[in-house]
Parts: sequence; structure tokens; C-alpha cells
Amino acid sequence: MTRMTAARPPYSPADATRPGLRERKKIKTREAIRAATYSLIEEQGYDATTIEQIADRAEVSPSTVFRYFPTKEDIVLTDEYDPLMLGELRARPAGEPWMDSLRYVMGKALELSEEEPEVLRLRARLGVQVPAVRSRMFESMSETGRLLRQAIADRTGRNPESLEVRVHAMGLIGSMMEVSMYWAENGFEGDLRELMGRALDVMEHGLPAENP
Repeated sequence: MTRMTAARPPYSPADATRPGLRERKKIKTREAIRAATYSLIEEQGYDATTIEQIADRAEVSPSTVFRYFPTKEDIVLTDEYDPLMLGELRARPAGEPWMDSLRYVMGKALELSEEEPEVLRLRARLGVQVPAVRSRMFESMSETGRLLRQAIADRTGRNPESLEVRVHAMGLIGSMMEVSMYWAENGFEGDLRELMGRALDVMEHGLPAENP
């Protein structure tokens, strides 16, 4: 069985400052905990995997695991992408159409996540199969939505707490989550980039006249 590793920390041109030593150590610890979790889940399943086992394989204490990730679900779902992708979004030209900016940023996110395709598939599969992971996924959407609302406000000059901005932000996040679940439910068939593109088409233009 291939041993799974944590996704490598993504680099973004919008975040050119190299992290300091202390932050690099934190990133290394997070990676070790994620890698241990992924491999244990592949070996014995999600429910059978305990925090104690994860800590032992990552060579840290259980308290350290909890310090970095409040729940086991967070280990599966949390990554470094959100701040970097928001940085990419803010770095796009001010005059660029909003949906073009989103397509660019989503392409960058997929480019980074595809470096570890087995991790991408595992996370999507657990989101479908494990109620606790799916529930935490929904909970985490609110924080991501708050960050995205601010990015939308920065670009458009709108109030980030306005109903329109909130609906648009959560619609985007929800659509991306549905793409991931659709992909997993259908045996990971089809190109994920194409599926993401279809989802953004719906957000931009509404439902097509006929089902694809």
C-alpha cells in the first residue's frame, strides 16, 4: 500500500514572504500530523483511527495534535489554501471581470491540490461517507465565507455584511463543496477542472437550458 503524505504547503506569488523558522516548524508539525492521519485512515478506516494512534505515528503528543487541530475532522479538512487563495484573488487586476478572477484562482487551487491526488480523493470520499466529516465541512464553510465576503467587498466596494454579498459568497463555497461531493459520489469520474468550470458557469449564468 502506498503511504500517503500530507499535501505540500502551497506557494503563492501573492505571498512572497518566506515563513520564519518558528512558522516553518509549525507547518512541519501540521504536515506530520496530517500524513499520519491519512495513512492510518487508508490502513484501517476513519472510525478506527484514534488521536492517540495519530500522535504516536506523527511522533508528537496527543495534546500537540489537539493544539493544532481541535477535532479529528479538522485534520482531514484543514489546509493552508484559504489564505493563499484569497491572496491570489486580491492580487488579480482590479479591472478583471469578477468571474474571470474566480476561474483563475480556482485553477490555481486545483493545480496545488492535484500535486497530492490521493489526498484530494480521500478528503472528498470522507466528506461523502463520514457524517462527522461532512458536518464539520459545513461548519467550516462559515469561516471561509467570511473571508470570501471580505475579498468580494474589497473588489466591489460593497458591504461585506450585505445580503447580496453573503449569498454570493456562500453560493460559491457551496458550489465548490457540491462539486467535490459529486465527484466522489460518481467514482471520481470526469475531469475535476471541467466540473469546477461547469459549477462556475451555473453561478455566472444560471442553469443551462438542458442537462449536460
